[in-house]
Amino acid sequence: MCHAACLDFGARQLTPAEVDGREVLEVGALDVNGSLRGVVQAMQPRRYLGVDLQPGPGVDEICDACDLLARFGEASFDLVLCTEMLEHARRWREAVHNLKGVLRSGGVLLLTTRSRGFPRHDFPEDCWRFELADCVRIFADLEILTLESDREAPGVLLKALKPGNFREVDLADYAVGAVEGNSAS
Repeated sequence: MCHAACLDFGARQLTPAEVDGREVLEVGALDVNGSLRGVVQAMQPRRYLGVDLQPGPGVDEICDACDLLARFGEASFDLVLCTEMLEHARRWREAVHNLKGVLRSGGVLLLTTRSRGFPRHDFPEDCWRFELADCVRIFADLEILTLESDREAPGVLLKALKPGNFREVDLADYAVGAVEGNSAS
């Protein structure tokens, strides 16, 4: 799921060298209001796989973000796209662990998510808000290539590289902003 700023970010940030002949995983792939799939597929990946919690446009397989490692294994993708999904993951730490885990060394993570001030949007539920500082902490184990605020609506746009010396940061005690009134908060 992706809106105009997300589509623009992906088109600006992803290069043919990061996609051509590579294995691509899109997490949260249900196309509700746009998708990076066309942009990425034009760069000729070897494989493009879209996963989400329910079937629909853009979804090739049903898989929870917290089950990526169990389903696909460690270091199985060169590019992981996660647009407008993380704020919906009740267990965001586990989802992030899985996003990083399925990414190969030297692989790219492109992630967009919402920040405080963005209205609640339950689909299926809306749990969290992530700020720039949160992403710096959460993705401190990756090499952050681009980190910027969404200019259209409160949100964060991130592009990061998984280094060869990857050592996952401990996020057990790290808290992000909860969406008021959500049972996950």
